[in-house]
Amino acid sequence: MEKISINTEFIKLDQFLKYVNIVESGGVAKMVINDGLVKVNGEVCTQRGKKIRINDIVEFESSKFVVCQGE
Repeated sequence: MEKISINTEFIKLDQFLKYVNIVESGGVAKMVINDGLVKVNGEVCTQRGKKIRINDIVEFESSKFVVCQGE
């Protein structure tokens, strides 16, 4: 599981996918989220504006990320 640091209270799911280079654009992020391919904390999430906070776990295909507080 890869640790990803953010310096804000939250990051939206579609922005997170771009931030970690899973997708190359917001349009692709929207498609993979709408298709139910992304899990947040073990549950399929279809809300691209879902707020991802510290300690949340995001999964896509074989990639798994845990969100940590940035310094």
